[in-house]
Amino acid sequence: MKNENLFKKIIIVISILVPILVAILLFMPTKISFFGINPKILPHFNAIINSLTSILLFVAFIMIKLKNIRLHKIFMMTSFILGSIFLVSYIIYHSSVESAVYLGDNRAFYLFFLITHISLSIIVVPFVLFAFYFSLSNQIKKHKKIVKYTFPIWLYVSISGVIVYLMISPYYV
Repeated sequence: MKNENLFKKIIIVISILVPILVAILLFMPTKISFFGINPKILPHFNAIINSLTSILLFVAFIMIKLKNIRLHKIFMMTSFILGSIFLVSYIIYHSSVESAVYLGDNRAFYLFFLITHISLSIIVVPFVLFAFYFSLSNQIKKHKKIVKYTFPIWLYVSISGVIVYLMISPYYV
């Protein structure tokens, strides 16, 4: 129980700090450079990661429906790792260059996906962390209960990230 309270506190702190860190780095007046990385390739890299995450989440869902827990765990862990890599890449990109501005005709459509993507990406962080914690600590009932919400939100965030990328990509400088 003591460890569980510690892990819950850690998850809550991470869930609060991640969006704050991202917001600070996004809106910094001065952009920074990271180890000679060309940040212009990162949106394309991020879209690939989001695409792979979407596919892996869906396959993991199929695996659990087929009661293949081993493969489900592998696909979910890979999705989690990809999501972590995405977050680091996203932070590097947005702290290195100014954000692109969407200039297309479907601005309302774009803004809908952008706003829902960003909002749900903030909301899904604690859900994902708790889902993984419950799974790793073998609290399967709690895991099943939370993933009913986590899976569709995480899948939407991954897919909408690709949609936002496809819409904004012509406007990258």
